[in-house]
Amino acid sequence: MSVATFTKSGSKAASPAKLDKQVFGVKIENHELLHAGYTAYLANGRDSYARTKKRGEVRGGGRKPWRQKGTGRARFGSSRNPIWRGGGITFGPTGAENYSHKLHANSKRQAIRQALSLRADADAIKVIETFERKEGSVKSTSKLLDKIGAKGNVLLVVSVKDDLVDRATNNLVDVKAVQAKYLSVYDILNADTIVISKDGLEQIHAWLGGKK
Repeated sequence: MSVATFTKSGSKAASPAKLDKQVFGVKIENHELLHAGYTAYLANGRDSYARTKKRGEVRGGGRKPWRQKGTGRARFGSSRNPIWRGGGITFGPTGAENYSHKLHANSKRQAIRQALSLRADADAIKVIETFERKEGSVKSTSKLLDKIGAKGNVLLVVSVKDDLVDRATNNLVDVKAVQAKYLSVYDILNADTIVISKDGLEQIHAWLGGKK
């Protein structure tokens, strides 16, 4: 299967690039795998900052609220009891929670194949011969993406993500640059247009092609 290909200046290339059917033409039979890949990306990037205090950590409560017997009320030893307002929290977050999800390497690759196949079916994939920005120019990058018709949220996939690529894309709100071997289901599904360099496409084929 072929896809629209452009030169580094944004004009149409003489010959279109070919996409590996084993990567971009996968039949999706298990949508749960896509969901697992999407949520695993979010979970693995989640930090555990929330932390509550237990009753022994809340300041105050050293004095017994009232005497043990003779008042007709329930006995209490501290006003920092978890059932009191201002007391400690029972079973609250400790700040040491691990929210990461483990996804088998083969499952992750298959989920990425499915995501790429969805974008290919939607004609959302474009290939450029090379992405070179010698000065890291944001303006020239924006013009290039407009010229090739890359609209909405753009995912730029390159073989090597260096400082010049970062400089050329960091200030573009709707553009995210990633190295081909670090593709994720989250980035692919959130992109309206995926622009892949030829070298990046070769990396994807080498990584995800062949036996499923």
